Amino acid sequence: MAQNETLFPAIGSLAVKADEASEQDEKVDEVEDRVVQEVPSLCMSCREQGVTRLMLTSIPYFREVIVMSFRCEHCGTSNNEIQSAGTIQEEGTVYTARILARSDLDRQIVRSPSCEIIIPELDLTLPPTSRGQLTTVEGLIRDVYADLSMDQPLRRIQDPEGFATIQGLLEKLKAILGDEDEGEDNEKTGEVTLVKAADKDVPLPTFTLKLDDPAGNSWIEFMGSIADPKWNMRKYHRTFEQNVALGLVSGDAAESAPGDLATVKEGDEITTDAVTDDEVFVFHGHCSSCGHPLDTMMKKVTIPYFQDILIMSTNCDRCGYRDNEVKSGSAISEQGKRITLKVEDRDDLSRDILKSETAGLSIPEIDLVLTHGTLGGRFTTLEGILNQVYEELSDKVFAQGDASQQSDRDGFEAFLKNLKEAMILDDPLANSYMQNLYAPDPDPNMTIETYDRTWEQNEELGLNDIKVEGYESESKKNDDSETK
Repeated sequence: MAQNETLFPAIGSLAVKADEASEQDEKVDEVEDRVVQEVPSLCMSCREQGVTRLMLTSIPYFREVIVMSFRCEHCGTSNNEIQSAGTIQEEGTVYTARILARSDLDRQIVRSPSCEIIIPELDLTLPPTSRGQLTTVEGLIRDVYADLSMDQPLRRIQDPEGFATIQGLLEKLKAILGDEDEGEDNEKTGEVTLVKAADKDVPLPTFTLKLDDPAGNSWIEFMGSIADPKWNMRKYHRTFEQNVALGLVSGDAAESAPGDLATVKEGDEITTDAVTDDEVFVFHGHCSSCGHPLDTMMKKVTIPYFQDILIMSTNCDRCGYRDNEVKSGSAISEQGKRITLKVEDRDDLSRDILKSETAGLSIPEIDLVLTHGTLGGRFTTLEGILNQVYEELSDKVFAQGDASQQSDRDGFEAFLKNLKEAMILDDPLANSYMQNLYAPDPDPNMTIETYDRTWEQNEELGLNDIKVEGYESESKKNDDSETK
């Protein structure tokens, strides 16, 4: 971490150094060497010598990046781009931001070369490009407007239908930028005034901005905190085709991949014997990170005084990708379960806990709420799941940028030592478990209560549409009606 802070200082600290350089003229060169590195480069337009400036920095709540700027003093050619200084992430990301106010136009955007940008309200899709970009929402809209306007005079003659379609899109983009009356005002006053779109007092047509990056190296800024109601991030496993496009899998591997999976044939022996605790099942598949073949192991485990569960483990020998998941091995319960534990000392942190993929975890005293499904299914200890919450938060908040401090980790260790709060594990399917240290007697520090699920909870879990009785006759009726 310390090495990353030295090579990639926070962008805020770089700005402070640049200000110090402007105030101390005698030290400008020394400070500039530390803020921006200059490299002589060949201009591809005039073949003269230009200058490329490199700035290694870290964007708060994101990761390390390299900002590059090229300019040729001979012909005026300039180019700016941004590249991720990290590796391709294990999963792709989709960032969604609702642009509802003009202040949202100032949100920063980091766009990697593999990122696709979508604005559904405008039926506009920007495919991946050959270079990265560091801009704002307003800057992105202005770039799109400038690129589409460039060939409009020629398009008016050669393709009138295309001209009309693009002109309609340009009018919508112009309304977002608030530039309708700008030309008339300049003609009247004779002055050119540059006003940011975010500062204009005109109505804003609301729209949604989506950044879909299979490499996981794109980002859009949230306002205030990661709980911004107009901001959302979703991770997903890449498809095999996306791994090929990112260069994680060679073309030869792509051609041979479909034949790597073993299929069950009609003549294969099928057993209906019960699964025992000693059996380990192996499922062949492909790594969602690098695309190479791997095996997923599955084993049944019996938890005393609870039920059977299925533990699934995936490890890739090629790229090191690892994933563990816990599934319930029993039927869906008729009621939900809420477990409340009063943490009295550090021994309580060593309790085993099974958090299913439908369970939520909360600590009301510190306003910590993990919604249902967060972190997936986990079989660990109470301290282990709190450490995992910290690691997830540190990846998004503490580990990068201005908030990166060793004191953050020390503070979390002190929090664990002094933790004396109530922890609530709420599972609508009652497939979660917390160890009772006094079993089979009741635990004085633990309260277990069952409750009836609401219609909304059943709808979210897909239980309202499940039919387990009488579906054979209904299926036969449908077949008879189709035959007639």
